[in-house]
Amino acid sequence: MSERSERTIERCALGFTCTGVRSDPYAAAPTLVFRLRITAPADTRVHALALQCQLRIEPGRRSYAAAEGGRLTDLFGERERWASTLNPIQFATVPLLVPGFDGETEADLTVPCSYDLEVASARYFRALDGGEVPLLLLFSGTAFAGPGGFQVTPVPWDKEARVRMPVRVWREAIDQHFPGCGWLRLPGDVMDDLVAYRSRRALPSWEATVRELLAAAVEEGVR
Repeated sequence: MSERSERTIERCALGFTCTGVRSDPYAAAPTLVFRLRITAPADTRVHALALQCQLRIEPGRRSYAAAEGGRLTDLFGERERWASTLNPIQFATVPLLVPGFDGETEADLTVPCSYDLEVASARYFRALDGGEVPLLLLFSGTAFAGPGGFQVTPVPWDKEARVRMPVRVWREAIDQHFPGCGWLRLPGDVMDDLVAYRSRRALPSWEATVRELLAAAVEEGVR
């Protein structure tokens, strides 16, 4: 490696900050938009950045009300075990291509949200009544930097940023597409059984079908 390339890599000490997060009202599916501020040394021209951004939930960095704790039992176990079970939860991994800049730039990182309750992050978000979600953003990828032509520089794995996302922002993103609703993924054979049950009972909706099954289960439990 040439001395010039070594100087370029040393100078390309990128910094990442998340300045805010909002829901995207025009997206075709629930989507969050994280606003990133990216900085480079003043004497370094960054021609482009090809980033891979990993987002993790850090559940140990907030407190939980009693009702929230009850809903989080399936993720973390009973509260007395939380000292060892509140481990990070993978939220998303998304790519981001940042155009060239000198010194500093800002970019939007768009992150699709799943409302599938089989996904741990969706169950975690849904369990919260309010407050903020502590998130860690981890960056890797390639920087094309340096004077004149492109010089390829890896983005170190230790580049990261933290942000506390209000729970209401996630709810806004979900409610734009699933207002007041939840979503469950069921195996095909279970779905067939539900369709047959609804047809036999001439029930008007899936809500009525599930409510009747729940009422029957409660009645059976009382007996």
